[in-house]
Amino acid sequence: MTDPETFVFDDDGAIPNSRLPLLVYRAALPPDPRSIEQTFAANRWPPAWRDGVHPYHHFHANTHEALGVARGEATVLFGGPNGRELQVSAGDIVIVPAGVGHCNKAASPDLLIVGAYPDNAPRPDQYRGKPNEHDAAAAKIAVVPSPAADPVIGGDGPLHRLWGTATA
Repeated sequence: MTDPETFVFDDDGAIPNSRLPLLVYRAALPPDPRSIEQTFAANRWPPAWRDGVHPYHHFHANTHEALGVARGEATVLFGGPNGRELQVSAGDIVIVPAGVGHCNKAASPDLLIVGAYPDNAPRPDQYRGKPNEHDAAAAKIAVVPSPAADPVIGGDGPLHRLWGTATA
C-alpha cells in the first residue's frame, strides 16, 4: 500500500484546523461497511456510526476521526470555507485530525461512510466554527493524544510517521 495523500490547513480564525496533516488513503480497503468496520476495530479505532458527512462546516476538538467510504462518492470541503475540496470514493479512508473542519458539498445517493474514533478518545464533541468558541476549542485540540495505531495499517503505520508522537 502506498502512503496516504497529506493536506495541512491553517487556522482561519473560526476553524482551528491542525498542524497535523489530514491523511487520505485511496482505495485502501474493500468498499464494504463490514470490512471497513473490522479493519478499524482491529486497529483500535472502534466503529461508531454509519451515515454520510454533515452538509455544514464542523470539527471535533477532543478527538481525531476516521471516515471510511463504504459506498458511493462525495465531494468534501476540508479545512473550513477557505479549505480544499477533495473527492472521495468507495474504498477511500480519510483520517481527520482533531480541529480540521469538514463539510459535505455533494454526494452520490448511495453514499455510506463508516465513522470511527481512536479507542482512547472520549465521546466526540462538535463545533461549527463560531468565533466565540475558537480559543477554547483550540486549547482542547492542543492536548488530544495521538492514536495508538493507524486505523488502516495498524501498529506503526504511516499515521505515526506522518504525525509523529505529538498531539494535535
